[in-house]
Amino acid sequence: MNSDPKTMSTIAAGGTPFTRQARQAGLSRLSAISALLLAALGSFVTAPSHAQDIPSSPSFVDDFASFNRERWYVSDGWSNGSHQNCTWSKGLVELSDGVLSLGFEKQKLKDRDYACGEIQTKQRFGYGTYEARMKTDTGSGLNAAFFSYIGPSDKQPWDEIDFEVLTKDTSKVQVNAYIAGKGKNEKLVDVAGGTENAFNDYAFVWEKDSLRWYVNGKLVNTITDPAKLPTHAQKIFFSLWGSDKMTGWMGAFADPGRKLKLQIDRVAFTALGEPCQFPESLACSIK
Repeated sequence: MNSDPKTMSTIAAGGTPFTRQARQAGLSRLSAISALLLAALGSFVTAPSHAQDIPSSPSFVDDFASFNRERWYVSDGWSNGSHQNCTWSKGLVELSDGVLSLGFEKQKLKDRDYACGEIQTKQRFGYGTYEARMKTDTGSGLNAAFFSYIGPSDKQPWDEIDFEVLTKDTSKVQVNAYIAGKGKNEKLVDVAGGTENAFNDYAFVWEKDSLRWYVNGKLVNTITDPAKLPTHAQKIFFSLWGSDKMTGWMGAFADPGRKLKLQIDRVAFTALGEPCQFPESLACSIK
């Protein structure tokens, strides 16, 4: 169980939402909003020449000393489909002492009995190293996720790269990739000591010819099949949500009786070919 920070400020929503495309066959996430404004897509910069033709916004490190409203959009006021038992709420996104927390709690919002938190970048990113340092809570029927995504709500094919902690079992994290809406690339990998007892480092390295996932610096999965590699720049997401319908995947949901949290200490993107940005970065050591 993660204790509540002593002092905390709530992050207000702003900008234009971009929602994820539906997942089918028991792993679905239904997109909730199709409208978007081109002005909110964020400006792209040209990626390094060896990164082929996928555009990317610049490298960044965010340690959440403050909340960068130019970078992050806070989801608020909708759900991703009937499978999700909570409504995204800006009130469940809170900043305290350099840690951003996404919450889940019993709170009636619209047609759901629970409220939950999600943030997403306003910019899209291409080839490079994606890193997050985070700590989950525990509870069956919940999903704590760090992932990248693009899809039809952005007038693009559905590509996605995932870390998903199904908190019914915090000894593992599921890695996955969706290419043009096709998945079946999931793998459960161990997280030594559990995802809830300490902050752990999750990273994936996306290159033209490979996609690699790392947990605490250790390589845990690799895809090299060209048919299973993303080809479209994506936004970065963090979310904590529940379901009382997807029991086969997430476990049977039960009211946790308390506020749960996904805590994020740091997130970074280092474009392919650029130098690492902080000493602990995976980009400093991988080849």
